[in-house]
Amino acid sequence: MTLLQLRYMIAVADNKSINEAAKSLYISQPSLSAAIKELEGELGIPVFKRTNRGIITTPEGEEFLGYARQIAQQAQLLEERYANIAERQKHFSVSSQHYTFAANAFVNLIKRHGNIEYKFAFRETTTHGVITDVRLFRSELGVIFLNEYNQLFIKRLLKEGGLEFSQFCETRPYVYVRKRHPLAKRSLIGLADLADYPAIMFDQGSHNSFYLSEEVVNHGRPANTITVSDRAALFDLLVAGDAYAVSTGIYVSDPTVTDIASIPLDMDIAIYLGVIHHKDVKPTDMAMAYREELNSVITEYTQS
Repeated sequence: MTLLQLRYMIAVADNKSINEAAKSLYISQPSLSAAIKELEGELGIPVFKRTNRGIITTPEGEEFLGYARQIAQQAQLLEERYANIAERQKHFSVSSQHYTFAANAFVNLIKRHGNIEYKFAFRETTTHGVITDVRLFRSELGVIFLNEYNQLFIKRLLKEGGLEFSQFCETRPYVYVRKRHPLAKRSLIGLADLADYPAIMFDQGSHNSFYLSEEVVNHGRPANTITVSDRAALFDLLVAGDAYAVSTGIYVSDPTVTDIASIPLDMDIAIYLGVIHHKDVKPTDMAMAYREELNSVITEYTQS
């Protein structure tokens, strides 16, 4: 097994096509097919399954590719840090749950460091997606929260992936509603007050466990729920009707959305916001810079 073979496998998985992967690798399709068959024979497992829709990864292949990506990314980090190749472009990626403050901090990072030869990426995704991205080195950092309900489950997932959680803020839950909502004038909102209104929740895809939910409090599963997959849809739904969302007390106002009120939720629960990262990998300068931008945004926008 060679590093080149691992990169071949990753390219096929990313492209979901041997033909497209061969083009991206600048090799012939027969050569790539032969390399895949040879490595699958060495491994003793089928990594890919050929279908009418193209290439799909087998369950055994998913596990193998998880390790392969880690090895390939570590090799890339070594090359970028120690190889004397001036023209090599560096990468910095962050994956996050759906937080405006995390995106705002990333924008500030690019404003300060965008003139450097870097390829930046910011991914808003599910809780499981954040953990997977960091575990597989797609992102150096992930932004998530812990609370009394989910922390044992999440910390177990992190430990299994060689990751750790570094807290940067402790806050409390807030309710987000439009400014003309019947509850918008309240100074404090209880769970019972929300019973008659639809709750907006972020879709967690196939990993729809309670412990992976982005809702920061355990208020059961409301009878009337609206599921969304991005922040823009959440804001649109909030301003259009009487739905509500529960999140952190860190509200960075979107200039395109000015009709949102945030009110403390009457519930004694702490929310621990933090970044996840590989515990045995030294953070890059860009990762440290992003942490600084996060701290600045948190300081500016945390509600008292």
